Amino acid sequence: MMKSLDQKLAEIKANTDSRAFIIADAKDADMAFGVRATGGRHYLSGRGDRPAQFSPEIWQRDEFGYRNLPEFLDIIREVIRQEKVDILLMSAYVNELLSIKEGLFDQSSITPAARANDATDVWAIRHGCYTAEPAQPFRSASIDHIQCGQLECDRSTDQFPGANLGLYSVTFVNDLEQDKATLNAFKSFREEAEAKRFRYFLEVFNPNVPSGVAPEKMGEFINDHILRSLAGVTESGRPVFLKIPYHGPRAMEELVQYDPNMTVGVLGGSAGTTYDAFKLIHDAQKYGARVALYGRKINQAEHQIAFIEMLRLITEGVIGPAEAVHAYHGVLQAKGIKAHRSLDRDMQITEQAMSYDETQKSKSTVVVKSSIKTGSKDSADAPQKSKETSALGSNKTFDWPVKADGKPDFAAMESAERRAYDRVRLKRTFG
Repeated sequence: MMKSLDQKLAEIKANTDSRAFIIADAKDADMAFGVRATGGRHYLSGRGDRPAQFSPEIWQRDEFGYRNLPEFLDIIREVIRQEKVDILLMSAYVNELLSIKEGLFDQSSITPAARANDATDVWAIRHGCYTAEPAQPFRSASIDHIQCGQLECDRSTDQFPGANLGLYSVTFVNDLEQDKATLNAFKSFREEAEAKRFRYFLEVFNPNVPSGVAPEKMGEFINDHILRSLAGVTESGRPVFLKIPYHGPRAMEELVQYDPNMTVGVLGGSAGTTYDAFKLIHDAQKYGARVALYGRKINQAEHQIAFIEMLRLITEGVIGPAEAVHAYHGVLQAKGIKAHRSLDRDMQITEQAMSYDETQKSKSTVVVKSSIKTGSKDSADAPQKSKETSALGSNKTFDWPVKADGKPDFAAMESAERRAYDRVRLKRTFG
């Protein structure tokens, strides 16, 4: 079955103005967090609880709080059935369970992928200190185990029962010996991947330790490292796409314009607010990114399927980030799910941690109010009270304020108007 990833990559290469956008759901956190990787039990799949053993004299299941692996796998199965993401990134073990043993991707448009290395900066172990040390190269998974689940694959064919796409991550810390070791390990991986016809995408993290690079210069530091590192790599060994922290419009456009053959994507970082997540994917796409890989932002969402749906609607230009936050809260309300934050708080922009270990980020996190929030007025977009025939799939007419361009003005809406709009939006999106 033709995968949406390959279709979109071909479209992007053929037409630089294409709106094709690749979304990856990163469910590989067991390579980093251990027990906490599966996320909190506030959200379970439709199947619900899976059996778990807890001694009542020690603790209750609700006290523990984290999903077990079977519950985590059920969520992944739901994401696969939804078919809104293009890539599902897993650990080699989860890839074996779902790709090789269950064959869940055989008739799916989604491409399975596995984390191909786990350098020490992702060792976010409870009570550990590894993430505070300069990142050192390390690989748990072998390419053969990712492709076919055993030490050596049958290479008489290009077809493998497992994943034939992997994530390889590098972290440059501005130290000669450390960065040289990182590049040597990357070179060894590239050569093996090319020999075994294994595709990969390259993740480049910000330094995980003090590097002497000023924060406002970090985008330039990362861009130059990427281009310098890949300049000696011919097409047969280059990554399918890049995954990097979003350093703003200038750094993104600088990298994207350099080489039209290079597809650039962004990583999601820590969970943050819903507006953080929605605005990031919107802005990254606006300034040239064609891929977004979200891990914690999806895995910690109140309702992952609805969250992914909103990401897709944003990238398709159907709704904007602020509208998506309102619509997402409407979904939660309709389903009786308690939101992590109030709508006002969820419309804030917060400082994002771009490392796996969020305890390493600054303790003085700055929170900035979004310019698009309930009660705000923008003179350039003054609301107009008018009757608008819904373009949301309904033939009803509602009274709600609209801007001069005909788009709904959420800032000026009263609660009844907001509920009416949300009902139509939810009906169109979720049936």
